[in-house]
Amino acid sequence: MDKKFTHLHVHSHYSLLDGLSKIPNLLDYTKELGMDAIAITDHGVLYGNVEFYKEAKKKGVKPIFGMEAYVANHTHLDRRPGIDDTRYHLTLLCKNNLGYKNLVKLSSKSHLTGFYYKPRVDKELLRQYGEGLIALSGCLNGEIAKSILSGNKTKAEEIIQEYADIFGKDNFYLELQHHPNILEQIKVNKALLELAQKLKLPLVATQDSHYLKPEDAEAQDILLAIQTGDKTTDEKRSLTMKDEDFSLTSPEQMRQFFKDTPEAVENTQKIAEICNVELE
Repeated sequence: MDKKFTHLHVHSHYSLLDGLSKIPNLLDYTKELGMDAIAITDHGVLYGNVEFYKEAKKKGVKPIFGMEAYVANHTHLDRRPGIDDTRYHLTLLCKNNLGYKNLVKLSSKSHLTGFYYKPRVDKELLRQYGEGLIALSGCLNGEIAKSILSGNKTKAEEIIQEYADIFGKDNFYLELQHHPNILEQIKVNKALLELAQKLKLPLVATQDSHYLKPEDAEAQDILLAIQTGDKTTDEKRSLTMKDEDFSLTSPEQMRQFFKDTPEAVENTQKIAEICNVELE
């Protein structure tokens, strides 16, 4: 079995007041862990792409361009208080230069016409600019995960089929994450395994990395507290990730985490191989 693994859901410090990893350090640590490719998928932005590309080429690491998009509850133009401040996360990756151009368009439109608390796209825009992109179903803030957690598995199935239609069945993956201290993640993973089998869709393993090493968690938690205006000592904080590991894990750890679904690890390599973007 191929022992390689590629991280495809990674936040750099360009995920402002959320990601801690600086790009040169991220690439150095990627090599240290024995990986030869990595993606960056910052929240709604592509600010880090040029630095990421230049540094990756310099260090001999394959750069995979991506973004964790915010998908509007309805359309990206709606701005109704208490309704349209709900949005869903979706992981997007560029297969080729056309996909890169389309991701730039999506990011630009999300800021120029879709901004409401966050830069948002909608499914109409994803249909318009989805060519050349691979989509992963996202974290617990994804639309599919939210439907599973609300107990509406039928709706989750409908949403999965909708995304498979938008991107093509070969370009849409159900995203598993290993966060055993988060009970909701265990529930979502179980449901995604069942839905993947039923709908004959591929799985992919990600870590949703926000910092490099487990000991960096405290510094990242301070960033989040600054973002939300909370104190780190407040037990009722609106956002914290301190109860789970969101570091950049090694290939060995990821294979161990997903030993029951090895295809989810293998698919990270499949995606890494077909994602090829060259910038001038």
